[in-house]
Amino acid sequence: GLNTLFLIVEFIVGYLQHSLSLISDAGHNATDVFSLLVSLFAFKMMQAKASKAYTYGYKKGTILASLLNAVLLLVTVFFIFYEAITRIGKPVVMHGNIISLVALIGVFVNGFSAYLFFKDQKQDINIKGAYLHMLSDAIVSFGVVIGGLVINYTGWDWLDTVLSVIIGLVILKATWGLFTQSIHLALDAVPDDIDV
Repeated sequence: GLNTLFLIVEFIVGYLQHSLSLISDAGHNATDVFSLLVSLFAFKMMQAKASKAYTYGYKKGTILASLLNAVLLLVTVFFIFYEAITRIGKPVVMHGNIISLVALIGVFVNGFSAYLFFKDQKQDINIKGAYLHMLSDAIVSFGVVIGGLVINYTGWDWLDTVLSVIIGLVILKATWGLFTQSIHLALDAVPDDIDV
């Protein structure tokens, strides 16, 4: 609920301020909210008992959930890069202090959410996916805070576009490992700590 409220506020302010970095961060937050819902659904599936059709139960639901989360983030990165490319050579005037203030709220909201997942993130790939989403959001929001301050004091409005590309790269780096690990588990590959 907290993350949903924040992403709505962040998107509206980003739209009104023409800030691609805030809109990008809001898009990332939107996928996080969806991933939390998918994670919750996956945990409910894990508790369901085996049936005649699904004799092993539904425990692999968490792996499919983490794979879906990874794919959603990769799609988000594509749109961030696309929008950043269309803005090259077309700087938009914005208020850096407003961008920083909104992003600072994001640091606390996402940092708190990441903290809630920290303890159990080594036990389940689904929880790890949710934790990585929240942590990367907190880091990205902090970067936007710094960028907004720089824009405010220097007038370098083009920095907003650069920040959105950096956000995309951060998301891509955090997501790629989750994506490959999810595929690894979904296909029942040999665990990394097993010598065939």
